[in-house]
Formats: sequence, structure tokens, C-alpha cells
Amino acid sequence: MNKLKPVLYLLFSILILSCQPTDDNKKQPVAASAPEEIIVDCNYTFAEAIEGTKAPRSVTEQLELIDVEYYSMDGKIHRGQILTNKKLVADIKTAFEFILKEKFPVEQVIPVVKYNWNDELSMQANNTYSFCYRNVSYSRHAYGMAIDINPFLNPLRWKKEYSYRKDQPANATYNPEIPGTFSPNHPVVLKFKELGFRWGRNFKRNHDDHHFEK
Repeated sequence: MNKLKPVLYLLFSILILSCQPTDDNKKQPVAASAPEEIIVDCNYTFAEAIEGTKAPRSVTEQLELIDVEYYSMDGKIHRGQILTNKKLVADIKTAFEFILKEKFPVEQVIPVVKYNWNDELSMQANNTYSFCYRNVSYSRHAYGMAIDINPFLNPLRWKKEYSYRKDQPANATYNPEIPGTFSPNHPVVLKFKELGFRWGRNFKRNHDDHHFEK
């Protein structure tokens, strides 16, 4: 019997060790989900973003090129750029943080240099932008003090007494049921008003729904 004790002890030890969890059997931590991939719509330098503009240096020196992120019409996060007046930078960043949080769809955000400074082409592409040196006597865009958002979905519509003028952009139809379209109590509209912007819906001669200015 005494001779069997060492053997029994050995078998008992092997049994205990076999029941202990190995490193391979330990519960592995669950990997965190990968961050959502961001689609880059444009990546201009400042020099590229103002190339070809007819604006004098006194105007371009007031401008700044900023990155913004937003959900586009494909339901994915995109990154675009806004060339705007330095005075509006903080407000536009705040507005787009809100737009991203609300998942308000924005088609694209690309400086108008892509469209050779042609506002009509930019609007037809439903492009969101701020600075465009045009109509300097009255347009706040000429100094980057305005921003147009989803202009094809939120077209400029002339009031009845000015019906001889053409709405812009051509062939656009206002339908507030379509995502990306503004209405008077829309959260994004209210956010811009909170930030001190004037909404184009309230202009005297037309309803310029895509336009916010300071």
C-alpha cells in the first residue's frame, strides 16, 4: 500500500492540473468595433481652393479653408471642405457638428473652384459651399459670409410678383418630405438661427431656402 501512495499522488496531481484553465482557454476580450470609415469628398490646399477666383487679395485674406464631416445621401460619413470667412469658422463648425449629430443628409461639401466658380453648376450638383466671388454689390457669398446647403433640394423660388424670373437651380422642385430639405421648424434651420444667421426663406422677393447668411 505504501508503494502505491506516490503513484496515487502523481495521478491526483495530473488530474488537478488537467482541470486548470490554460492561457488558450481563458476568455479573450471582445475587440472594439472598428470606427466608421470616412469618405473624403475633397482635399484641397488653400491655394487650390482659391485658384482662379477674381477676388482681390484683400478678400482672400479674409478666408479660411476648413474640414467638415456629415452624413451624405448614401448614409455614410463623408468629409468635405468649406472655404469661408474667418468670422464664420466657429459658427460653421458648430453647425456641422449639429448636422452630423442629427444625421441630416448633405449631398457634398466642395469649394466652388471645382465648378470653375460657376454657381449654377454647383447648385445643379446639390453642392454645399460658402465663398464664391460674384454679385459683389449684394451677395454675402462674395466675402464668404453666407453658406448654401443642398441647393437643388432647397431651391430659390421667386414670389408671385416676381414670377417672370426663373427659380434656381433649373428644374429643381421643393419637396419638404425629401431628406436633406429644410422647412421653417427644421432643427438645422433653428440651429442656424440660434447661431445668428438669417435664413433665405424670409427674403422679401424670394424664398431662398438653401441660403444662410450673416
